Amino acid sequence: MRALITGISGFVGSHLAEYLIAHTDWQIFGTVYGRLDNIAHLRDRITIYPAELSRLEVVRFILEETRPDYIFHLAAQPISALSRIDPWFTLENNIRAQLNVLEAVVQLKLPSRVLVVGSAEEYGKISPEDLPVDEDTPLRPVTPYGVSKIAQDFLGLQYYLSYGVATVRVRSFNHVGPRQREGFVAADFAKQIAEIEAGKRPPQVIVGDLSAGRDFSDVRDVASAYYLALTRGAPGEVYNIGSGTSHTVRELLETLIRLSGREVAIVQDPARLRPVEVPAVMADIRKFKACTGWEPVIPFEQSMRDVLEYWREQVRTGAGDPTPLEMRIVGRAA
Repeated sequence: MRALITGISGFVGSHLAEYLIAHTDWQIFGTVYGRLDNIAHLRDRITIYPAELSRLEVVRFILEETRPDYIFHLAAQPISALSRIDPWFTLENNIRAQLNVLEAVVQLKLPSRVLVVGSAEEYGKISPEDLPVDEDTPLRPVTPYGVSKIAQDFLGLQYYLSYGVATVRVRSFNHVGPRQREGFVAADFAKQIAEIEAGKRPPQVIVGDLSAGRDFSDVRDVASAYYLALTRGAPGEVYNIGSGTSHTVRELLETLIRLSGREVAIVQDPARLRPVEVPAVMADIRKFKACTGWEPVIPFEQSMRDVLEYWREQVRTGAGDPTPLEMRIVGRAA
């Protein structure tokens, strides 16, 4: 079997590649746009295409070369806050890449199964009576990112209904873990605490609203869920992926501070407050569990411990400096 992971060097993509290598005998291909350090340790096990997926001819070339049985389409602009600053960049990036993947499958008449990755932000303005959120909850997005994910989601449905492409759609709730970059709450807090420990900033963490509750899953559990979704999920269907529990952002921060063992002041920055804040989010994952048997197994505190340890290492070595690699680069897709 052959699998293609778009965005293989990203937060989820690198963990998914590790999972597939550990649990299958598949041949793994991936597209990369940006830094490669997350997959340095996998360079002998995967084939990389450096590619920006906004051009259909590039995507078609990669799919023609690899002819994957499974396509995990993870490449996207993933930061909700950035979508408020530059809405069109997020919409154009996420929708066009998804469309190109599906269109290339149709044009090449590939039998590929395609994972379409949506988000809990599709549900948007969730009210208490909606909890836990199931797949039939109305979609009321409050960010351009949420709108882009609805478009990806429904493009997957449309290509299934119109052309028979075997798309499996997932709506992933918040996930955390090592390798998550800045722009996400756990990574932002862990980096600040690691910098405090290293004496690189005063002992205070800058925060936004800490009252919101979110459904946090470990990225390594999400990787196994994506594998099961694409291998066992029903084409055309949509599944929530989450922990089925909720933790407040304050609880997340307090867990990281406790793991650090430092005295840390918490300072709220009004600039970090969102124009619309959803008070609580929690996924109903019964449909996905019934279909695949999946269960999250990594405890919340272990995820926080691993996030903090990752950022300690990043701060120690100088986070943000790309690691030079000698990767196996193939094709004309650059």
